[in-house]
Amino acid sequence: MNFTPAFSKTRISLLLLVLITGIAGCNKEKTADTQAAAESKPAGLAYVTSQDDGVSVIDLASMNVVKQFDLKDKGPRGLAITDDGKKLVVATRENESLSVIDTATGAIQEIKVGKNPEFVRILGNFAYVSSEPSAKGGPPPKPGAKEEDDDDGEKIPATISVVDLTTGTKVREITGGPETEGIEFSADGSKLVITNEADNTVTVHDIKSGELLKTIPTHEYGDRPRGIKVSPDGSTYLSTLEYGNKFMVLDKDFNFVRTVETGQTPYGITYDSSGKHIFVATNKEKALQVFDAKTYEKIKDIPTGNRCWHFSFTPDDKQILLACGKSDAVFVIDADKLEVTKQIEVKNMPWGVVTYPKAMGSISSK
Repeated sequence: MNFTPAFSKTRISLLLLVLITGIAGCNKEKTADTQAAAESKPAGLAYVTSQDDGVSVIDLASMNVVKQFDLKDKGPRGLAITDDGKKLVVATRENESLSVIDTATGAIQEIKVGKNPEFVRILGNFAYVSSEPSAKGGPPPKPGAKEEDDDDGEKIPATISVVDLTTGTKVREITGGPETEGIEFSADGSKLVITNEADNTVTVHDIKSGELLKTIPTHEYGDRPRGIKVSPDGSTYLSTLEYGNKFMVLDKDFNFVRTVETGQTPYGITYDSSGKHIFVATNKEKALQVFDAKTYEKIKDIPTGNRCWHFSFTPDDKQILLACGKSDAVFVIDADKLEVTKQIEVKNMPWGVVTYPKAMGSISSK
C-alpha cells in the first residue's frame, strides 16, 4: 500500500502552519516595535523668550527647563521656529535686529531690521517681523485715557521687514500702520494680515508686493487690536481688541461678522488644531478663556497668573503652555480638563512661546 500522497498532504499542511505562525509572529513583533518607537518618540521642545533675559528651552517630556540661549540686554520678544527646527528667530529690541539662533549649537546671527522689532512669523524660508518706530517706552496708557501725541503730528508708519533666512539678509519692507503688532498669513499664503494698535485698524496686504488691499477699522468695536489668528480651515479670522475687552470675527474675505465679549485686556488668541474651540489670554482678567468656535459661547475661564500674553499647545495637542510675564512662570494647562497642572519657573518677564515640532498657538501654527 502506498502512503506517499497522504504523507505529502500532511507535510504540506504542517509547513503551511509553521509559515503562517511565523508571519503572524513577525507582524506582532513589528507592531510591538512600531508601538515602542512611537512611545519613545521625543515629545519635543518649547522655546520661551524673556524680555529681560534670553530664551529658555523646555523639554516637553519632563516639562523642565533644560537649556538657555543668552540674549540678555538685547530685549527678546517675538519668536518663530523654522519648519525643520534648526533655526529659532527672535526679535531683539535693543539691537534693532532679528537674532537667528542655531538650535543645535547656540550660535547667533544678528540681522538688522529696524527700530523696536516685536512680532515674528515664518513662511517658508522668509521671516516677517514687525517694527514699531513710533512706539514709546513704558506701559501703554490706561483704557479710555488719551494717548500723548507729539504736536498732533503724524505717527510714523510701522514696517514689516522681510528677511531671507537662507542668505541672512533683509530683502524688503511692507508698510503697515502705526505700531503694527500681530502678524498672520492668509490661509492660501498670498496675503499678510496685521494689527495696528495705534490707529485701531487691521490691514490686509499682498504678501509679494506689499500692496494694501483692505483696511478694517476697529474703533467702533474696540481699540488696540493686538492678537490675530486664522482658523484651521481658513474661513475665519479673529483679532483681539485689548481695550474693547472683545475679540472681533472676520470672514474669509475680511468682512466684519461680529464681536465676542472677553475678560479684561485680551491679547494672545488661537483656535485649537481641530477648529472647535477658541482660546484667549486675558491679561488683567488673569485667565485663559475658552470659547465654542461655532456658537462663541464661553466654555470656561482657566485661572492663570499675571500678564499672561502668549501661549502654545504642545505638538500632541494635549497640553497648553502659557507665558505669564509678571509671574515669572510658564503655566502648564491640561487641554482636555482645562486645568492648570504645573508652573515652570521662567524668570525675567517671559513674553512668548513656540514649540518644535510646531503646534497651534497665539504666535505659531501647525
